[in-house]
Amino acid sequence: MSPEHRADLFLDPVDDPREGGPSLGDEKATLAEYLRCQRLTLEMKCAGLDAEQLARRSVDPSTMSLLGLVRHMAEVERSWFRRRLAGSDVPKVYQTEEQPDGDFDGAVADPEVVAEAWGTWRAEVAFAEAYLSAATDLGATFDLPGHGLVSLREVLVHMVEEYARHNGHADLLREAIDGRVGQ
Repeated sequence: MSPEHRADLFLDPVDDPREGGPSLGDEKATLAEYLRCQRLTLEMKCAGLDAEQLARRSVDPSTMSLLGLVRHMAEVERSWFRRRLAGSDVPKVYQTEEQPDGDFDGAVADPEVVAEAWGTWRAEVAFAEAYLSAATDLGATFDLPGHGLVSLREVLVHMVEEYARHNGHADLLREAIDGRVGQ
């Protein structure tokens, strides 16, 4: 690609679903909006790809792939909101003691694996959104063994950071697949 040529963007900026949220909301609305936009960014990075493309690894020895990132973020959403904050006694979805990287290692080019990953991710996001919607105090603290006290506010900031970091990975992965960048 020549320096004058810019790769294709994902969509026309006027059609960007991340635009139009609250811009002058209170703290809860602001954090929820930033998290919503980061979640949408992950979806956009994966849109229009088949199972083989979604499961394509970056470079050896990494097992990172777009599908692995979806599975990883489903695990992260579940761990923070369902397991830690809500205190639900549910197992991790992909990671085990025997397979601590099961979220990435199990991201294989199979349409059923892709459908399951998106279904799990969407269910965990819906749980997190419902949890946050019902929350009245961002300063509420939770005692996490080995970590001490953390507030809901800290968890939300952490989730924005977690998505932002992995969306950077997703940007590079997507560009390697079909040249699409940005946004």
